[in-house]
Amino acid sequence: MNRIVIIVLVIVCVVFIVYKLKSSLGANQSQLKEKIDGGALVVDVRTVTEFQSAHFPGAINIPVDQVSKRLDEFGDKNRAIIVYCASGGRSGSAKSFLESVGYTDVVNAGGLSNMPNP
Repeated sequence: MNRIVIIVLVIVCVVFIVYKLKSSLGANQSQLKEKIDGGALVVDVRTVTEFQSAHFPGAINIPVDQVSKRLDEFGDKNRAIIVYCASGGRSGSAKSFLESVGYTDVVNAGGLSNMPNP
């Protein structure tokens, strides 16, 4: 009986930790909405096919493997930029790259599901 209680407690703890880590990706929805309302550029770094199936209204599509070739589309290096993908991995790579070339206000929103309601 004690073994079952311990196993259940461990599982609950792991689920809680994963939830907390996942929710800490990027900014929260109110912060994202504030940036969007302030004129942030929203960039979907998923593939063209993924973008065509669904995307955040007003987002532009620059697949992560094209970011370095399409820097001119990001504009001013001080402009707020929000990048997202399906889960946060590709947008994390895009954010790191953009920051490495001098962009100062880049937010990894995580996945499309993390974007605020328009």
